[in-house]
Amino acid sequence: MKKIVVAITGASGQIYGLRLLQKLKELDVETHVIVSNPAIITMKYEGVDLEDIKDLSDHFYSTSDISSRLASGSFKHDGMVIAPCTVNTASSIAYGIADNLIVRSADVTLKEKRKLILLVRETPLHEGHLETLLKLSRMGTIIMPPVPAFYIKPKHLTDIVDHTVFRVLDLLGFDIEYNRWNPFGND
Repeated sequence: MKKIVVAITGASGQIYGLRLLQKLKELDVETHVIVSNPAIITMKYEGVDLEDIKDLSDHFYSTSDISSRLASGSFKHDGMVIAPCTVNTASSIAYGIADNLIVRSADVTLKEKRKLILLVRETPLHEGHLETLLKLSRMGTIIMPPVPAFYIKPKHLTDIVDHTVFRVLDLLGFDIEYNRWNPFGND
């Protein structure tokens, strides 16, 4: 069984973390979930219930639990996704400021050469943000802002969110079917 670490930070777009957990549950994946305190505040505003996140989690951790197994390279997993990811969290990862379990887990993921995907939610980006994201990319992080694909002809918000989530699952190595770019129907 695959194990995926999912972290949710305080940026807008809490639905990305929720939908990712729902899809991982459908795929029978073991999930290890960390939710930041700012994420809990944003969830309330955006209508995402923390109890739903906990119910979808196989293992739920406090951000202050630095002694957690997620903080060690000896804990094997198949990748980590931070959805959504604040620039604050991205910056902390880039510069090794591992003062909470989300950043420490990401730091361990990178040092163990495992896949780390950040759904960075910030716009516009200034030079400092861009330098941080470039640094993370050079370290092996996949930077994946949740940018909508309009070629899927979305009719609902969930169409846009799900397309991003399916792309994340694709990057994690899951064999899933979704609406991929194919404008002329060629195989």
